[in-house]
Amino acid sequence: MRRALRLLGTVVAVALVWFAVAGPDTVAELSVRGLVVLPLDGVLLLALIGWAGSRRVTGRAAAVLTVVGVFLGVVSLLRVLDLGFGWALDRPFDPLSDWSYVGAARGLLADATSPVVAVVALVGASALVVGLLVVLPWAVRRLSVAALRPRAGGRVATVAVVALAAGWALLAVTGLHVAPGRQVATTGAVGVAAHHVVLARDEVRDRAAFERGLEVDAVHGVPGDRLLTGLRGKDVLVVFVESYGKVALQGPPQVTSSVDAALDDASAQLGTLGWSSRSAWLTSPTFGGISWLAHSTLESGLWVDSKGRYDQVLSSDRLTLTRAFGEAGWRTVGVVPANQEDWPEGLRFYGYDAFYDDRNLGYSGPRFGYATVPDQFTLKAFHDRELADPHHQPVMAEVDLVSSHLPWTPLPRLLDWDHLGDGSAFTGVRAQALATGGVSGGRAGVKAAYGDSIAYTLSSLVSFLKESRDDDLVLVVLGDHQPASVVSGRGASHDVPVTVIARDPAVTARVGDLWGWPEGLSPRVNAPVWRMDAFRDRFLTTFGPGQVP
Repeated sequence: MRRALRLLGTVVAVALVWFAVAGPDTVAELSVRGLVVLPLDGVLLLALIGWAGSRRVTGRAAAVLTVVGVFLGVVSLLRVLDLGFGWALDRPFDPLSDWSYVGAARGLLADATSPVVAVVALVGASALVVGLLVVLPWAVRRLSVAALRPRAGGRVATVAVVALAAGWALLAVTGLHVAPGRQVATTGAVGVAAHHVVLARDEVRDRAAFERGLEVDAVHGVPGDRLLTGLRGKDVLVVFVESYGKVALQGPPQVTSSVDAALDDASAQLGTLGWSSRSAWLTSPTFGGISWLAHSTLESGLWVDSKGRYDQVLSSDRLTLTRAFGEAGWRTVGVVPANQEDWPEGLRFYGYDAFYDDRNLGYSGPRFGYATVPDQFTLKAFHDRELADPHHQPVMAEVDLVSSHLPWTPLPRLLDWDHLGDGSAFTGVRAQALATGGVSGGRAGVKAAYGDSIAYTLSSLVSFLKESRDDDLVLVVLGDHQPASVVSGRGASHDVPVTVIARDPAVTARVGDLWGWPEGLSPRVNAPVWRMDAFRDRFLTTFGPGQVP
């Protein structure tokens, strides 16, 4: 039994150390073939084990092994974080900024499941961090004890180190690949650590450069009476649809079937009522989540693709699209149903005159996963508070629709507009959704659930347009980012649909003439593609007097 336990301990130690020095760097490398590599620091570690083993792993040797083990524990943690961020957000972990997302992740998990599950997950993640920093030093010391019991083992280890070092050099020169983008000869844990040091250095430099860019704004100081003259008297809504990405329109049939049906129905209904539309693509600064980066990018005209940049832009006096409308005489409104706490930084930066969130939209119905308020109710509440009075001051609003947020179940359905009340009518809808079961069918089922959620939100928008009866209404409807790679796939673009919808044909005609956006609610394959930070200035130029660059 003791011999078996020693063998088991050695096998576990080898697995842990091998993951630290030779584990995958990206989700694409998560395969058995991706582990067939020869890491340089693995060769060096074998030499270190031989040196330490000859000294019975005591004193200075034990201290060195402990330091090396802690280093490998940190690298293992970085590998796990890189894999997680790569799967969800299509990018590596940022060692300077991304720690701040722990709270957001806990909140998302609590909304999607339950507070108890979120706490358990957070405790488990903390245990993983501590465990890696404790277990890796043990694993390194375990290998130094197990590998060199006989004296002859020292000579064998020396020969092995020399042979592996020569093999690594040969493989590095030839550049042999075990998989696309994955060389057999790697730098292992040292390479991972160096990569994150470079990321941190680049982040520091980027913040300094971005700070200088904040001071350059072509529209800063333009008088309000020269802004947005082409939209005077109209109500303008910028509507962000959560996770509304290119995959919703050009993805697999499990996704697009319900979305296409919703768009076809919307086109028929809105065309009958005299609405026109133009659509194209915007490239989002984020993928799979962290929606606020996209919101601040569109509003500020700056490429806000990191937590560092987001903090910088929110603390600045950069002219947002919302504030431009406010200076031009519009009443400005923010509608963020997912918010449940005060948000002074956002209110100050965006410049809202009124702000509606989960606490004051008047919803008393049940939650639907992440979404505390169904999109149909959000639009109805906004309409009743801001647009119902025919003599109201022109309104500009950013409206966030979140029913299409992960996990895409349970999903509400449309109710009669006049029977929404305080939202209690959705109680039966939620019970029915839960009774029919959650997402099933593996990846195909997840994709279908995502498509259904987008279709629901688009149908809610059509219902809103039909019921509002506002001839002066203009909508800019866009996605904030693509959904996670479980739906979008690996290596997907960051493009999202954007559509301008108006009852006044002169508005969409100007979009078509000056922007080249084709007609329709769904952008064509060859429609123009802009970076999202280009939208603010082009919008202000197109609907201003022409003096704004």
